[in-house]
Amino acid sequence: MLIDPAPGQALRQIAAGPVPSSPAHASPDGIDLKVLIYNIEGLQWPARKGRAKHLREIGAILRNLRERGEAPDIVLFQEAFSPAAKRAVARTGYPVIVRGPSRKARSVYSISTKLPDRARPAKGELGVRLMSSGLIIASRLPVVETVSDAYSRRSCAGFDCLANKGVVLARIMIPGAPAPIDIANTHMNARGASKVSPERHLASHLAQTQELAQFLQNHHNPSNALILAGDFNMARSVDRFSFFRAHHPLQLVHEYCRDRPTCAVKMSWDGDAPWMDTQDLQFFSSGASVRVIPVGVRTMFDGSPGSPRLSDHDGFEVTYRLTWSR
Repeated sequence: MLIDPAPGQALRQIAAGPVPSSPAHASPDGIDLKVLIYNIEGLQWPARKGRAKHLREIGAILRNLRERGEAPDIVLFQEAFSPAAKRAVARTGYPVIVRGPSRKARSVYSISTKLPDRARPAKGELGVRLMSSGLIIASRLPVVETVSDAYSRRSCAGFDCLANKGVVLARIMIPGAPAPIDIANTHMNARGASKVSPERHLASHLAQTQELAQFLQNHHNPSNALILAGDFNMARSVDRFSFFRAHHPLQLVHEYCRDRPTCAVKMSWDGDAPWMDTQDLQFFSSGASVRVIPVGVRTMFDGSPGSPRLSDHDGFEVTYRLTWSR
């Protein structure tokens, strides 16, 4: 099922269909849910060339994992721009595919102040979008509602303005759970890759942080558990990260798992704040009736044996334990 979400004004209701059978690690009052985020570097020429082979391999690996019952339950893709990238996502065989904002989707947000410095058309600030958001949510579980929105035209900086970056939210049914969970996927403005001044791309990111907070306030049901994940482009930027945390009081998976031995860490972390070394993050909060905690993290597509590196990002998979009262 291919779903184009409603624009930001309203959630689009989806016919859920039959709920798949629960995995072996499910119980009457809980389930483990695997969520993978993966920026697949699906850019088109002239930004990238020769990506089709690696993209096909990404799709084939995930499909093979699905056939063996070992795939993530939900995959949040970023940079699925090119036709080859979209074919790779379709090749995975996930029954539900939810796309983020299209190239022509209009934002409902508008920042009141201009970004520092002047616009740079030669750096991609043309006033038009050449690509979609590149966001896709692939799920083996039924999606009952969706909504998406692009970030405003004034909140982008540099070459990132060529893509209609934004956020997409899917409300997902969990077998046996008393309530669905909300899962949101985003991709925010880059730093150096935007090719504009630090002051300009920082102001862009701060504006998008506020727009993302407004989006969640409008569309996330606070009674539902929430997973917010994607490519946040905050690595090694204290200014970006501090402002984001002030506007998004969610728990950070890296931080939670660093402090608790009950979360199995199967990846290499350096330093006391490993979340500052990566763009790819997952945040979470529990709902009124469904509790969410991470119980394991690992990388995929990281160059390790049996997991080839096929993008300029590794995949980051979190296993969440969802529990509820019967």
